[in-house]
Amino acid sequence: MGRGLSALLEGSSSELAGEELPTIPASHTVSAIPLNQLETNPFQPRSNFEEKELAELAVSIQEQGIIQPVTVRKIGPERFQLISGERRCRAARIAGLTEIPAYIRLANDEQMLEMSIVENIQRMDLNPLEVALSFQRLIEECRIRQEDLGQKVGKDRSTVSNYIRLLKLPVEIQVAVRDGIISMGHARALITMEDEKQQLQVLQKILEKKLSVRQVEDLVRSLLKPAKPALPAGPKLLPSQYQHAREKISNSLQSEVEITLGARGKGSILIHFHSEEEFHKLLSKMNPE
Repeated sequence: MGRGLSALLEGSSSELAGEELPTIPASHTVSAIPLNQLETNPFQPRSNFEEKELAELAVSIQEQGIIQPVTVRKIGPERFQLISGERRCRAARIAGLTEIPAYIRLANDEQMLEMSIVENIQRMDLNPLEVALSFQRLIEECRIRQEDLGQKVGKDRSTVSNYIRLLKLPVEIQVAVRDGIISMGHARALITMEDEKQQLQVLQKILEKKLSVRQVEDLVRSLLKPAKPALPAGPKLLPSQYQHAREKISNSLQSEVEITLGARGKGSILIHFHSEEEFHKLLSKMNPE
C-alpha cells in the first residue's frame, strides 16, 4: 500500500464493526491489578480513542465500576501488559481509579498478538479498514490461513475475504473508507474494477455526486460492459471516372452493372442478368460474331 500501517490508521474514527460475539477464553480468576503496574499493548490494532467516548465511559465507571475485567499477561515481578481492554484502562485512569479487575494469562508475543487482534475484531468498534488490516496481520504475523480466519474471529469466509480485498484498493480509497467518507459497500463495488485510474475516477464521482452504493454498482457495471464491435465500413464511393465507366457499360449492355475497387487499383466488374434469355443477349452484345 506504500504508506504503512501507521499512516493509514492515523486519525481513524470509530464505527460499529459488527454484532457482539463471545470473548476469547480467559482465566476464571479475576485479580485487581494496580494501574501503575500495567503497560499498554504494543500490538493494539486500534489507533484512535475518542475523547468524548472515554469521558462518558469514565463517568459510567465512577457510577457503576468496571463490569468486564480487562485481560493481561504477566511479564515480570509486579509488571503486567494489556492483551485487551485499553479503552477501559484509559477511562479508569480518567475516573481516578488506581486498580482495575483483570484476567491474567500466560502468552508469548505471537499468542498475545493473535489474542489482542481477535479480541478487538470481536468486541471493539473498528472501522472496516482497521478490520482488514487486523485480518492481514493475523495472516502474515500469526501465520493463520485465510480459510481458517473465519472460525477464529466468528465471521464467515466470504466476509473475511471482502475485508482483505479492501487492501488491494488504491490508498486514496482505503483512506476514504477509513475516514467514513465512503462505505464498505462503495469500496466493494470498486474492487471489481482492475484499472486503478478508473477506480479513482469513480471515487471522484462518488464524492462529487454523493452516489449511493446501488448507483456506484450500476456505474461500475456500465464501465465494465464490453464495447460493441464496430460495424463494417460501407462501400467506398467510386471516383467519378469509374462512375462514368459504369454508366457507359450499363447503357451499352442494357443491364445493371457494379464496379468495386480494392487495394492498389484492383477491382471487379459485376454484370447482373435475371434470366437465361438476358444472359444470352449479354453474350451476343459482348461477342457480336
